Amino acid sequence: MACARARASSRVNVVGGGRVTARRGASKRCARAASNAASFARAANDLASTTTLKEERRASVRFERKCCATRSSRGSSLKTRSASSGVVSMATFKQFSEVFANLFPIWTILAAVVGVLRPESFAFMTSNGYTGCLALLMFSMGITLTIDDFKRVFAKPGLIGLGFIMCYVIMPALAFFIGNALGLSGPLLAGLILVGSINGGQASNLCAYIARGDVALSVLMTTATTVGCIFMTPLICKLALGAVVDVDAVGMAISTIQVVLVPVVVGLTLNKYVPKFCRSVEPFSPIVGVTMTIILVGGAVANCAAGILGAGMTLQIAAFALHLIGGLAGYWGARAFKYGETTCRTVAIETAMKSSAFGFLLASLHFPEYLVRVPSAVSVVWMAVLGSTMAVVWRFIPVKEG
Repeated sequence: MACARARASSRVNVVGGGRVTARRGASKRCARAASNAASFARAANDLASTTTLKEERRASVRFERKCCATRSSRGSSLKTRSASSGVVSMATFKQFSEVFANLFPIWTILAAVVGVLRPESFAFMTSNGYTGCLALLMFSMGITLTIDDFKRVFAKPGLIGLGFIMCYVIMPALAFFIGNALGLSGPLLAGLILVGSINGGQASNLCAYIARGDVALSVLMTTATTVGCIFMTPLICKLALGAVVDVDAVGMAISTIQVVLVPVVVGLTLNKYVPKFCRSVEPFSPIVGVTMTIILVGGAVANCAAGILGAGMTLQIAAFALHLIGGLAGYWGARAFKYGETTCRTVAIETAMKSSAFGFLLASLHFPEYLVRVPSAVSVVWMAVLGSTMAVVWRFIPVKEG
């Protein structure tokens, strides 16, 4: 079309013999027009190619983003499922721990039965075994405590004094009157008074924890009565029985440090510096504590199996009454001083639960009459059964302070 216009123009310009010149000009214009058309076509093609490339890139980016979103969604879903699975597993374990701790009295009775009927089952329990079990028991309680718990208890020193009086005044007096009321013979009466004169048992700390009592107060009461045992037990035996009972003061102090103080301090330290770790393992504490107590009860009973089988029903009633009435006296004694429910539960458990295995050891070492050690053997069972029963019953009763 451009060439046609050029030719028409050349015919118009053919004037005065310039036909050749006009043809040449028309030819040049036609070439330029064709060149411009080709350039325009190339530009159009380049533009279309660039547009297509951009569209492809945009589509590729959208696809990559969609893939990333899909992978992220899948990863989040997997993480969510994993976290959900972990929460469910921990919740299930906590339920198991709760049920296991609530069956504490049953485990105690079963351990006592096995210890009596199959004493060889606990032949592995040496003196080091007792120390290790007690230390692990105290450590399982230590990681549940904080320094503030002890500061709070130390602010009320009267509580420690009340527990000390219950342990070394009320309990020996109860043992004396119950034994005489039931007509126990001299050696059995002496053995029962010895049970009332010894320190509180470490298992009381576990029972205080299960009963929703004050564990820090329980630990301090146990420590105070254990240290006090160095001089109080010999003094009471001298006054009540006319016998001189030698207690290894240095050995008692070392045992107190090993079994009570060190495990609790280690637990407190971990609770201070790695609290998240302590919170993660805290659900294991009741299981560890109950298991250690079961082993301790079974081992103590196994060592006293012959004495328990030979004891009469009167002695069983006497030992049961001593721990039951002692627990009631501890609870209502604390109530009389207007202490709250948590404190009353703790004092009751501390008063009722004695270190009967230690009483058996003292009777074996310092009394020539075999029957003196039998009340301690019987007490091991009743102390653990009553203490664990109080703990489980109170666990299901809400604490109402005031």
